[in-house]
Amino acid sequence: MAHPHGKYTDIEALREQAVALRRAGLSRRQIRDRLHIDNNDILNRLLEGEPPPEWTKRPNAKDDLRDKARELRLQGRTYDQIQLELGCSKSSISLWVRDLPRPEHRRSRKEAAAIARKGWEARLRIRDEERQHTKSAARESIGNLSTRELFLAGVVLYWAEGAKDKSYSRRERLQFINSDPNVIILFLRWLEVLGVERERLRFRLSIHESANVLDAEEFWAGLVGAEPSAFQKASLKKHNPKTRRKNTSETYRGCLIIYVLGSADLYRRVEGAWYGIVDSAREADQWNRT
Repeated sequence: MAHPHGKYTDIEALREQAVALRRAGLSRRQIRDRLHIDNNDILNRLLEGEPPPEWTKRPNAKDDLRDKARELRLQGRTYDQIQLELGCSKSSISLWVRDLPRPEHRRSRKEAAAIARKGWEARLRIRDEERQHTKSAARESIGNLSTRELFLAGVVLYWAEGAKDKSYSRRERLQFINSDPNVIILFLRWLEVLGVERERLRFRLSIHESANVLDAEEFWAGLVGAEPSAFQKASLKKHNPKTRRKNTSETYRGCLIIYVLGSADLYRRVEGAWYGIVDSAREADQWNRT
């Protein structure tokens, strides 16, 4: 249909003709010539929403790369990963996929484990610093002990770890056993407060039979300031294959037993002091309740 003087009287009818020609496979130029349309705006309006026929599309060597890049982006790949796989530039990738949502950052199991481990190590380090700070503050708060305070601490320590007299087995003597070197040092200092001479002390090692007895005796001898020859024959603990021992490290040195000769009267004083501490605690509790 011709439109003299460039006038377009029935736009809807003209659109029907343009769409029919487009769907028949004509190009824009062919439709324009066939319908005598010389206004590009009018032509765009007539063909709005109608895709061009395949034969009018110019071939593009990067179309396949673009499609593949978009596919990889939708799979969650990063620009670096897409570039590594397709070999194209990041600028091209950015143009092709910029309308797609950015992928969530995904870590490998190894990366996630490393991050978790680093975070846990930091938490442990903070906890350890707090733990050490608390211990240091408590340690400094003690200050110097008076002779009375040391005596009372030793009485409580002995009653917790030392041998005690029983009605069915008279054991009125001081006998102490422990595996902690610091506890042994405190016990020896307490004996000094009680006026016990070193000549009255006897030592024996109690240790598992599979451990190094000689090395353990040398360690304890050095700690208490005695010759290894001053030690009585070690008391060996039999190995039980049904139980799994945990004290098998190089720091395992068994337990040291300390005997105090001629200490029956001293033992009675210690027992009496212990019950004096108990009575005082009860009286303090009763006073607090009234």
